[in-house]
Amino acid sequence: MQKLLKFLLWTAVVIGVLVGLARAFAIRWWRIPEGDPYLEAAIAPSLRGGDLILLWRVTPPKFGDLVLCPEPTAPERMVIGRIFGDEGDKVRVEGSQVLVNGRAAETEHACNPRTFKVNHPGTGAELEQTCDIEAVAGVSHMRGGTAGHGVQASPVDQTVGAGKVFLVSDNRLLPYDSRDFGLVDRSTCTETVFFRLVSKDGFMDQTPRFTVIH
Repeated sequence: MQKLLKFLLWTAVVIGVLVGLARAFAIRWWRIPEGDPYLEAAIAPSLRGGDLILLWRVTPPKFGDLVLCPEPTAPERMVIGRIFGDEGDKVRVEGSQVLVNGRAAETEHACNPRTFKVNHPGTGAELEQTCDIEAVAGVSHMRGGTAGHGVQASPVDQTVGAGKVFLVSDNRLLPYDSRDFGLVDRSTCTETVFFRLVSKDGFMDQTPRFTVIH
């Protein structure tokens, strides 16, 4: 019995050390703030405010990755967006579609479930949106569509400057991204969103628990 307890103790110590090292150098966990209606709308349907997520810190984010960065005009505030433009790229955003150097991301198929609901950050009204799976740079991810919601934002054309990235929200109807706060210094975007530990509704919310975020 004593040997078993000793083994369990050393196992716990080793696991604790490994987790500590990973937390220090490779990953960290972060809870997405609740109460920021613009951020919460922009990250749907991939994430929700209150989700506990893991961030990868070892390698720099690449094109197509969902990243956490400080907002350029208000660095105390964090934003989440997908890298759709690197230095020298020409980015055009029109409705749900993003074109990079004239090439559009591919829509693969509809999500399951097909629709999701989100609160409009300006009015608080609940909107129902369609969800599609979009592929960019070999990464498939969820995208909130704009179809069926009347007047859309004007198309945006932007050439990405030196040392910058262009971020695009997964929710194309209610974005908060580089169209709002401009290009972002790549050097400040060091963390990639890659895993959700639990959703805002806790561990018993089984569907989004332990899910990979693309």
